[in-house]
Amino acid sequence: MSETINDTGEGTTLHAPVARLLRPLVRLFVARGITFPALTNLLRELYVNVAEYDFALQGKEQTDSRVSLLTGIHRKEVRRLRGAGAPVSAVPAVVSRTSRIIARWLADPAFTDPEGRPLALRRAGEDGPSFEALVAGVTRDLRPRAVLDEWLDRGLATLDGEDRIVLAEAAYVPRGGGEPQLYYFGRNLHDHIAASVANILGDAPRFLERAVHYDGLSEELALRLEARAKEIAMAALTQANREAHAACAADPGGSHRWNFGLYVYAEAVPPAGDAFPADDALPASSEAEA
Repeated sequence: MSETINDTGEGTTLHAPVARLLRPLVRLFVARGITFPALTNLLRELYVNVAEYDFALQGKEQTDSRVSLLTGIHRKEVRRLRGAGAPVSAVPAVVSRTSRIIARWLADPAFTDPEGRPLALRRAGEDGPSFEALVAGVTRDLRPRAVLDEWLDRGLATLDGEDRIVLAEAAYVPRGGGEPQLYYFGRNLHDHIAASVANILGDAPRFLERAVHYDGLSEELALRLEARAKEIAMAALTQANREAHAACAADPGGSHRWNFGLYVYAEAVPPAGDAFPADDALPASSEAEA
């Protein structure tokens, strides 16, 4: 039985923005060898999963027929794919451990100077802050020496002339396309898109989602604005981390999570056959109409 796509109604208005959203992802898929048939299988599973769990009617059993109606996928396929459970994104151990230690180093007044910069730490000792105390305050499952050796090898920390440990970057920034970087790739894009979707589907915008954007710039100015935006963004992230770390000390804990993210992007726009309109050179701060 062939499947049909409903190209009428509100769905058609999503085609252009979704195509733009997916284009960089398709570039990644092709680069990493995810073929179209493989992506189709993944999307089919996700469609069934979302319809089964996110669109269930309260007090009623979700049926194969209703999932088929919502997704356009044949009932036989629905029956085969149902029951897998909602996807779980496990945090890699190295990501959880490293990010928590760095977050404490950047936020805890015991490990920062009066201006909020991370201190250079001695390896151990009771007289003042040390790397051993920093790690022990987050986890006692690992020896601080093992953590330090790993960080030095990965370039997350360096040793200064006094053999003190210096944080190399004011954030945990995984690289190389490995498991840690791909974890944050999925997590951060998920949360950004989830916030936008919630704003679109909700009665009123709940989540802040804004961008300042200028078009028709010279390469020099675009690079200068990119660098300055990174400075502003890191200052905001550092302040948010410091306040969240302090607030957690008195929080009883629970099942919620919070994410505050920023992004900076710039590119050369290929010619589209005509020049940029004059209005494109004007500043704009836009909030998703969601």
